[in-house]
Amino acid sequence: MVKDKREMVAHQAKLLKLTLMIVFVAIWTILECIPPLAAQPSHARLGVLTPGGAFAPVQEGLKEGLACLGYKEGQNITYIVEDTKGLSTGLAPRVAKLLGAKPDVLFTVTTIHSAAAKEATATVPIVFAWAIDPDRAGLIASYASSKNNLTGVTSLNASISGKRLEVLMDLAPKVKRLLILVASMPSAGEVELPFLEETAKKLRIQLVRRVVTNREEIEKAFREFPTGSIDGIYYLPAAMTRTNIDLFIKKAKSDKIPLAVHEESVVEQGALFSYGPNPRAVGVQAAALADKVLKGTKPSNLVVETPNSLFLTINLATAKEIGLHTPRAILERADRLIK
Repeated sequence: MVKDKREMVAHQAKLLKLTLMIVFVAIWTILECIPPLAAQPSHARLGVLTPGGAFAPVQEGLKEGLACLGYKEGQNITYIVEDTKGLSTGLAPRVAKLLGAKPDVLFTVTTIHSAAAKEATATVPIVFAWAIDPDRAGLIASYASSKNNLTGVTSLNASISGKRLEVLMDLAPKVKRLLILVASMPSAGEVELPFLEETAKKLRIQLVRRVVTNREEIEKAFREFPTGSIDGIYYLPAAMTRTNIDLFIKKAKSDKIPLAVHEESVVEQGALFSYGPNPRAVGVQAAALADKVLKGTKPSNLVVETPNSLFLTINLATAKEIGLHTPRAILERADRLIK
């Protein structure tokens, strides 16, 4: 009887929390979409350099945010898009093409794409989104002021990887040996490793690293570890590995082990959980900075921002498939449960 009453109270509390979140989002959306009093540029030209694919929601968020600020595509803003379709090399010609279109502002997605734009111009303003540790990556001098033509919204600094690892342990406390595949090509995810290693040491988790160059090497690396030889997989972001995320999901489900990732979209595909910012929300947030720059504010005068919110998404169907019991406490912490 007591247990039933407790469960009922917990259920009512969760419903209240969900209702308040829905009301908050609705109010925020209404307020955000009230047309601003400040005059818009007569016709803005915004160049977009993006890897596309899984990062498409960032660009969608940008357009959504700018639309709420009064920018209507085809009326007072034109988007010139260079989608590299997952490629993170040979970006110089793509940036040159964008600059040749004479944009008022460049919008870049990911650290590598932002670095390519920074290398190409010191005069055209650049607003970036989803860049990991932009100060460490050399994009900016500091969060307070870039001291150059860049500003933007990060995907948080790499220290969030430690928290993500803690969430993994909350979900699967028996994990002792964790596989990490590191892309041989430069990737933003590399800056996470020191933080990941530090947290793993505290949690007494052994990190098993393998360097991979292509899909075949990912398959080879997974074959190296038969069922039972590793307890989980921690996905380290890189364009090449993201393109082959299906192999990570297949291996995790086949071996019935947890797969920890950064993006909610990968959880929708079958990973166990993600913890981090929402790409679309980051795009919306970056739109406010792009608006200020389009109106004449220098990027160096704008503080580089971190995401406003972090989201925990858990795939309950995957948890069941790999035989994992999910503690009630962490379910109540989740922002989204996929069934």
